[in-house]
Amino acid sequence: MAYSTKTYKVSATLICLLGVIFFSKNCEAQTYTKQELKDSLAKMPYFSIHKDNYFISGVPTNKPINRSTADAKYQISFKQILTRSKLPWETYLFLTYTQKAFWDIYRESFPFNDINFNPSIAVGKIFYDKENKLKGIGALSFEHESNGRDSIFSRTWNRISLEYTTSLHKNTIGSFKVWAPFAYKKGNPDLLEYVGLGEVKVSHTLKPDKWIFDIRLRKGLNFEAKGSVRSRIYFNPFKNNVSNQYIMLEWFVGQAEGLLNYQQSRSMIRIGYVIRTDEFKWLRGK
Repeated sequence: MAYSTKTYKVSATLICLLGVIFFSKNCEAQTYTKQELKDSLAKMPYFSIHKDNYFISGVPTNKPINRSTADAKYQISFKQILTRSKLPWETYLFLTYTQKAFWDIYRESFPFNDINFNPSIAVGKIFYDKENKLKGIGALSFEHESNGRDSIFSRTWNRISLEYTTSLHKNTIGSFKVWAPFAYKKGNPDLLEYVGLGEVKVSHTLKPDKWIFDIRLRKGLNFEAKGSVRSRIYFNPFKNNVSNQYIMLEWFVGQAEGLLNYQQSRSMIRIGYVIRTDEFKWLRGK
């Protein structure tokens, strides 16, 4: 069942309003030069956070709230750089691993409802403009994602992904990702109707090290309102934030939040603790 088209119209209107707010001022952030970025990268550890690491819990907004519908969701994600600009065209090779779990902590015996595993191997490249200033960061990846189950509960798909992340404006970063899926039709033949062929993410820092707004959009391969909108607000309650620790409020609306019940429409509001990724910090400028 597709989710209400009204939700997506509201989301589109919100994005337009955010665009007006975010892009109405002149860009003031100073861009990193090629040499400055190389010096900064040389000091980075090979092992780091890839996506957000979090533990959040919440309730649905589109169905009754009880022990069966409320849940917790957590994610563990890391990245290991294998090379640094030692490949042709100044590219670098890295591995990533992300594990996302849906945990029914309010039910008896606390069972896990769904666990999704997402390893990848990728080639990354940093792009510069004619003045050798940072322009964007790209990655070509081979990704596998599955829920590790068998029989009728098995869900799996593979994809070649191409992602480009750039600074859209001061304190605003945009990420654009497309994928070519393969070997997915056995357990979930209509998966693309819900995840589509790509996604768009926009992250805006409202107040440095204090408030951040993030939104991700996916549109399924159909003429219906299938897909998802995931919005997040991060708040740092601490005086110092050297570890990127935040309180996160997340609202997910749509389908395919997890693989097991990817056809199911959901509207979940959750809140909890997150160690936020700082993978693209250079794009925010100096």
